Amino acid sequence: MKKIISRVLLFSALAAIGISFCTLIVKTSILIAKGAVNEDRFFVAMVTDGGGINDQSFQESAWNGLKSFSEKSGSKIGYVECQQASDYGVNFDKLADENANLIWGIGYKLADPVELASKINPELNYAIADYGWGENVPENVISVAFRAEESSFLVGYIAGMTTKTHQVGFIGGMRGMVIDQFEYGYRAGVAYAAKVRDIGISVKVQYSESFSDSAKGKAIAMKMFEECDVIFHAAGGAGVGVIEAAKERDAYAIGADMDQSFLAPKNVLTSAIKDVGKAVEMVSTKLLNGEKIGGQDISLGIKEGCVGIPEQNPNIEDSLKKSIKEIENKIRSGLIVPPSTPVKFNEFIKKLPALKI
Repeated sequence: MKKIISRVLLFSALAAIGISFCTLIVKTSILIAKGAVNEDRFFVAMVTDGGGINDQSFQESAWNGLKSFSEKSGSKIGYVECQQASDYGVNFDKLADENANLIWGIGYKLADPVELASKINPELNYAIADYGWGENVPENVISVAFRAEESSFLVGYIAGMTTKTHQVGFIGGMRGMVIDQFEYGYRAGVAYAAKVRDIGISVKVQYSESFSDSAKGKAIAMKMFEECDVIFHAAGGAGVGVIEAAKERDAYAIGADMDQSFLAPKNVLTSAIKDVGKAVEMVSTKLLNGEKIGGQDISLGIKEGCVGIPEQNPNIEDSLKKSIKEIENKIRSGLIVPPSTPVKFNEFIKKLPALKI
């Protein structure tokens, strides 16, 4: 009866803001640990924010984290893919009816649906990835944010030290607080490299207005590669098109969220890793072990091992790798604080002349 009432309340709330309903299928993993034969196992599920679990980027990383969690713990896992914003609320309600012990929203666009679902189902546990709640986090929610500006600074430095045209590019998905971290961290890293090389390097910026349209990402990159020889994308599935363009132009792309070198081994210079999979596994394990996770807002970066670049970067010149490690250590220790917003970027640029290189 309680779930029926919850569903009615959720549908009423969603209808009030004009959200329609849809039919969906909960897909659950068949990964079962030895000896785990009953269906009363601990169950963790995730809702995607519009991209699928095969986006070769953020959502796939999260799903890989859940698969690792399942393999190690014997827990049941599942996911629901959203095709549009109108899917969000209904999908969270469906997972509540499936008795999930922990329900993840993967992506900042799911913050409001997570908050609404958590209020309607206070007995359940929720988590949101890629969103910093700040104060007043609901008691049954944990928000996990990433300092993506740190890894973006690293790849910006790499791009700036690698470019021969003295022009590099950035292609984002949609403007917002999260992608600002990528853009301004990257631009600051390029500026740092320009200071090291004592040259001017320009950064061209354009947004695809999509995290899934790979054709649009490719079209933007093809045009940008007429002037730039390195482009960093933070555009999810649309970024796959950027990498395809790099192959055709025989130029360099920089991947995002996971090591994307497998998409174009000769043309992916490096990747700005945001290891959402590691965070998903870590938080899910904490709850499985009986720890209280609700009411927390955590931030993960280089220091916590959740952002960075791949261990293997064969396209980066060996002479550059030592200085990359030095910069990574300076970020870890706080000697360099990469900017995450336009305001912080402007402050960084003003201080740049005084930074010890």
